[in-house]
Parts: sequence; structure tokens; C-alpha cells
Amino acid sequence: MSLENKVAIVTGAAGGIGLAIARRFVADGARVVIADVDEAKGEAAEAELRETGEATYIHCDVSEKLDVRNLVAGTLDAYGDIDILVNNAGIVVGADFLDLEEADFDRVLSINLKGAFLCSQAVARHLVERVKQGGPAGSIINMSSVNAVLAIANQVPYSVSKGGMNQLTKVGALSLAPYGIRVNAIGPGSIMTELLASVNSDPAAKAKILSRTPMGRIGEPHEIAGIAAFLASDDASYITGQTIYADGGRMPLNYTVPVPEED
Repeated sequence: MSLENKVAIVTGAAGGIGLAIARRFVADGARVVIADVDEAKGEAAEAELRETGEATYIHCDVSEKLDVRNLVAGTLDAYGDIDILVNNAGIVVGADFLDLEEADFDRVLSINLKGAFLCSQAVARHLVERVKQGGPAGSIINMSSVNAVLAIANQVPYSVSKGGMNQLTKVGALSLAPYGIRVNAIGPGSIMTELLASVNSDPAAKAKILSRTPMGRIGEPHEIAGIAAFLASDDASYITGQTIYADGGRMPLNYTVPVPEED
């Protein structure tokens, strides 16, 4: 699954799953642009990745078209090309359905879904022109979620945005297939990022997560990164329009499973 000499943009890559993907891509030989709004974490990620490969941090709010345009231009200035886009940037706003503010709904959809569209469109325009000139096709990977299919009552805009992400993946795949450009998605279940770290000190919360996870453990960011590396590689050359769920068996489950009590 070598990505030697490939150029990848990973949005939301200053931490969590995005940073794990950036690490894996660099390890596999890619040159990576870390796109994020958190400058301190983004620059720290750049410094870390430069110890083993090539990486550049570019500030980008994916919901802003000008920022996205500058991200693409900055990537081309830094590395001369783009081969891979990972739309990972996303936020969560929790609120009950009856109490959710319109502004919060708009903000989540703007970053999670509109941002993925803006980045995909901008990168795809570059890729299409490259293909027309006889160059290779590239790959776009969207970060979906099990909550594209499964709903959480107090995560309205997040669930809606991920459902939209699955459809964005399909329409993008169909639109770009004539150029050989592949568009796929990854749907993680419960992954041990900063957002879930608190469950380690909350036995009840951890038990709830494990009760719906047949494999009996919480996933790790590097496991999602491995899927991204596969989808970005030539080994996935005939895969497009698909969402791969990495959830420890949660999606097929129609019951909860017993969880041993911790000592």
C-alpha cells in the first residue's frame, strides 16, 4: 500500500483521526498537507511529521471557499501536485431536537458537509485537468460515520451531515468515474480520540459503548488510518462509491452484548 511520492491533503489533521491518517501517509511515503484551523496543533503536527517525512501545515476553514482555494493553491506551491484528498474536518454540537439552535445546525452542516463538497470540488477540478492532459487519476476519501445510518437523538446535525456525506461520496464517485478518479468513505464507530478519552475514567460510559460493540473494545485512530491508506493506494483501484465501516461489528448488531464488570 505504498504512497511513495504521492501528495495528500488531509483536512482536520491537527489531531485525532486526521493526524493518524497524516502519520500513516507520511510513513507510506506521501507528502502531506495538514489542513486545520488550529494553528498551534497544526504547526506541532507539521514539526512531528517532518521528523520522518515531508509535511506542511496550511490554515484552512473548509467552510470558506476562499480558504479552500488557498489550500489547493498552497499545496500546489509546496509540492507541485495533488493526488489524494481526505475530507476529515468535522465538528459536533450536541442538543436535543427541540432545543437545537438554527445557527448550530448551520455551523455543523457547513463544516462537515459543505466543507467536504468545497474541498472535493476544488481538488477534483485539478485532478480532471491532469487526467485530460494524460496524467494519473487521484482519490478522494470522505470521513463518514456509523451515524450516517444509525441516529443519535441529541446529535441531529452531526447525524444529518454524515448521512449527507455518504450521498456526497456516491454522487462524487459517479460524477468522477469517467476520469478514473475514485471517491470512497470510511465510517468509523467508537474510536479512542480526544473526544472519547473521558470514557477511560467513566466505567458506565465505557460499558455503554462496549455493550454495542461485539469486538469488545474501542477502536484506535491508526486502524482508521490503515483503511485510508488502502483506499488511497493502487490496491483499491477498482473501488469507488463505497463506505467502509470500521465499527467493531456495531452496524450488524440488533441487541446489546454483556460487558464484564471491571475490578
